[in-house]
Order: sequence, then C-alpha cells, then structure tokens
Amino acid sequence: MQNIRIRLLGRAQVEVGGKPVKLSGATMAVLIRMVVAEGEAVTVDEIHHDVWNAPTQNISTAERRRNHLNVQKHVWRLRQALDPGHPGEHSLILRIERGQPSAYRLVLDRESCDFFEFQDLVARARHAAPTTAVELLTGALDLWRDRPFIDVGKRPFAERAIRRLNELHETAKRTLMRSYIAIGLPDKALYVGEALSADLPDDAELAASLAALRERLSGKLDGEVLRVEVAKGNAQLVIALGDLFAQDGAHLAVGFTDTFDTATDQDVVINGGSVQGQLVDRLYDGDRALLDRQLRAALRNVPAAGTETRSAKPKGKRVRFPMGTVATLRHPGRCVFAVAYSRMSNDLLAGSSLADLRYSLDRLWEAVYRYGQLKPVALALVGTGLSRIDASPEELLILIMESFVAAALERRFCSELRIVIQPSSLEKITMLDVSRFIREELPMRIG
Repeated sequence: MQNIRIRLLGRAQVEVGGKPVKLSGATMAVLIRMVVAEGEAVTVDEIHHDVWNAPTQNISTAERRRNHLNVQKHVWRLRQALDPGHPGEHSLILRIERGQPSAYRLVLDRESCDFFEFQDLVARARHAAPTTAVELLTGALDLWRDRPFIDVGKRPFAERAIRRLNELHETAKRTLMRSYIAIGLPDKALYVGEALSADLPDDAELAASLAALRERLSGKLDGEVLRVEVAKGNAQLVIALGDLFAQDGAHLAVGFTDTFDTATDQDVVINGGSVQGQLVDRLYDGDRALLDRQLRAALRNVPAAGTETRSAKPKGKRVRFPMGTVATLRHPGRCVFAVAYSRMSNDLLAGSSLADLRYSLDRLWEAVYRYGQLKPVALALVGTGLSRIDASPEELLILIMESFVAAALERRFCSELRIVIQPSSLEKITMLDVSRFIREELPMRIG
C-alpha cells in the first residue's frame, strides 16, 4: 500500500517510491510532529503550538484562523508529497478528523519510518533468544545515523521523544552486550560496551562488566543461545551452552563407534573426557559393566556387520555393528540413545565422515520416534572430537539442524532438540551466520 520511507534518526530524509522528496523546514517539522504522535490524531491548534511555539489561548478569531490556514498549507504540501494519488481530504496517509478544532492523523506502516522501526526492533529483542536478539539489535542500531530529530531538536515535543529514544538506545546497547556474551562473542560485546562507556563514564556497573569481559570470564556462562520453531510449530530447535548431562527432563543422544566400546582405562580405547567416556561416570556412576549389559541387551537383535579377531584387534570390543545402529538404553526418567556414527579401527582410531554422520542422525530420529514419547532430546555437537570428521563446528551444527528439520517435517517425533555446545566450540561458530542460514536456507521449514 505504501512506498514511503521516513528517516528521523539523524538529519530528516523522506523518500517516496525510492526517490527523495524535498520539504521545507516548517513542512518537515509538521511531518515530524505527526510521526511523534504515533498514529494518534493531533489537533490543528496542537500542531501550530508545537511547531511554531505559538500560543493557542487568548488569541483573536482572526489570528486563530491564520494559524489554521498556516497548518493546512503545510498539510496540503505533505499530502502532495506523500500521497499524490489521493489529493486533499481523500488522502489515505494524512487523514482529517472533523471537530472543534479539526485534527489530523498520520497513517503509516511501522516499517515506513525508522523511528517506529527502531522501537519495534528493540522491543522484540527483549524477549528473543540471544542470537535473534543480536540480529534485531544490530539492525536497530544501524538505523541510528546521528542524533535523532536534529531538524526539530529544540522544540519541546521533540525533546520528549529524543529523551525516550536515547534511553532506548542505551538499553539496546546493554542488551546487545549481554547477547554477544551469551553467544560466545565477548570481543564484540567489549566493542559495544566500550562505545557505551564513552557516553557513560561514571557507570560503575558497566565498568565492572567491561572489566569482566577483558578477563574473558564470559566463557563460563551457560544458557540458551538460539531457539526456533520448526515444522510449523511441531518441534523446537534449541542451541545452548552447557553440560549435556545436566539437561534435566530430556533424553540424551550419545555418539558411539561401531564397536560400542566403553573402556576408558588410561584413555587407550575411549577417551575418558569424551561424551562417550563421561557417560560411564556421569550416568552409570563408573559401573561400566552395567552399561555393557544394557548395550548387549539393546543390540541383541541387531545383526552384526562383522567380528574382528583378537590378533587383529587386541584391545576393546571386536563385534562391529552397521553404521547408524542405535542402542536405546533405559535410564531412570530418560532414555539414552547410543548411536554409532564412527568406525573404530583396529589400532583404536575412530573415524567418520559427514555422510556417515547424516545417515546415523537419520537413524537416530527413527529411534527417538519409536521410544522417545515426544519428549525433548539433548545432543552434544557430535563430530568435533576424536571422530575426525573433516568439517568445522559450524558445518556440523548446520548438518545436525538440517537432518532434524527434515525428519520433523515428515512426522512429529520429538518436542524439542537441544544441541548442547561447549564454549570452546561456540567460539568457532558464527551464530549470526547460523541464524541467517536458518532464515534464508530453510524458510519453508521454520514455523
């Protein structure tokens, strides 16, 4: 309906149909007064008083008439500029409301004016996950070209709006700082914070935050980084910093080799610090025998892919299972889905590929559908450790998301997938690029 762009966060600019429109200082001031009203009707007397700082009380009828004619002249010019296809009182943009006195109402789409757009973006960011908040807030701050309302800055009606905008501008920067910290970008948070500190040199709380950033304490933070709905709202996709084994209320998916080895003695077969290695200590209290019994029971009906001889593989388990095999282990209050996505060589080096990982993830979602009862599932960023997949953490993250979203489109099998990432991996991921990928590459899949 509208092809208007009004920029007021800096020197005022107006475009109609992509072409700049020149307005006199007084006409621009009338327009700004109407914008500041945010869709409310403004009487002719109010416009004249606020724009020309002229009295509206105790004046003669003739003077009042001249004032009204002056306002109407500038309203006519605005209608000609903004809505030439609907002249005079037929204007769809600047409407008249008859009364004593008459009033005018500016009807604009919110995205037509940076004053509205800035407020809306900051408001949305307050309730968004950190990655989304960063996108919203950087977009909002990019609108800020200079001091807002420079053209009418000394008028009282503009001073109120400027004060509100400056407060919102500060809020946006503080929120952007916190959001950058949450997604593992302390350097960007520091950049924003130092710019803010130049305007607020006496802010002790801000100074303390900057000191903490400089010491790189941000890496200790946990929490949700990104959350989106997928498959038309049938599931949630969440990226979070934290501890996989602390994800209460969620099933766990843990990567294994095709031999389902569990021995962590001296880190010879399985590295004790890996997710697979931690499983024994964190969920089974170090009782590897119990874990092995559950694995044997879960794999009882799965045909083996082959068996190594003791001479060929002297350490670890020797029975191999097909890539993508999922052993569903019952644990109090949750399931553990042990999925084989890498191959253990006879010299105890695990290896996998993006194709093997994608195939194994597809099999994992089938097991979750069968046994998960639509509960959330938590999964570490598989492939970043000793499986030696030739891919960056960001590529692995995108692959996991693509696999999950594709499966969620086929059927509802899980209310939420929570991909739990360590700070060291998050530092290698540009979450803004990941969010952009979700928005641009998977538009039909995101609810």
